[in-house]
Amino acid sequence: MNPLFADSASPLELTLPSGRLVLIPLCFRCFKLWQGTPIRDSFGHKPVLNWNGEPLFAELAILRLIQASGWEGVWIDTYRRRFRQYWPHTCALPKEAQMFLDKANQGRKWPAGCFDVFAFKDDHLLFIEAKWRGHDSIKANMKTWLESALNSGLSLESFLIFEWSIDAAQSAFQPTRL
Repeated sequence: MNPLFADSASPLELTLPSGRLVLIPLCFRCFKLWQGTPIRDSFGHKPVLNWNGEPLFAELAILRLIQASGWEGVWIDTYRRRFRQYWPHTCALPKEAQMFLDKANQGRKWPAGCFDVFAFKDDHLLFIEAKWRGHDSIKANMKTWLESALNSGLSLESFLIFEWSIDAAQSAFQPTRL
């Protein structure tokens, strides 16, 4: 039940720390850069994207795509240790969603490598890792977190790599193999 199915590409093969090979769904989307008034806190010069006239970081733009499909969710801002639905405001997770996140994190509050966006609808969960094409890659701590989350009982269908670009002129998708 992937709400980003229309943006899907072939899965990404990852080797986890244990040596286990997994295929993680991969999707891609081009975004336009924000051309309006600059935001005050650019979070260390992150690209600010234009999402329907709203200046957003990629994680929040991905969250908006999920929300448009009727899902709820948050950006898990592990750097500043906050949950976010709007910038720069923070929010809390619903109790049941927090329980699922705790299960994936195996009791660690802000584990390194935790995927960026956590979305939920009914009994479905989706952890999404945002990767800026050509600027970002899957790190070892993300593979460690993913393996830990899978070992907690979550299925591969609960994870997604979301590769994005700011090159709106790009017409054909050729995924970068992160």
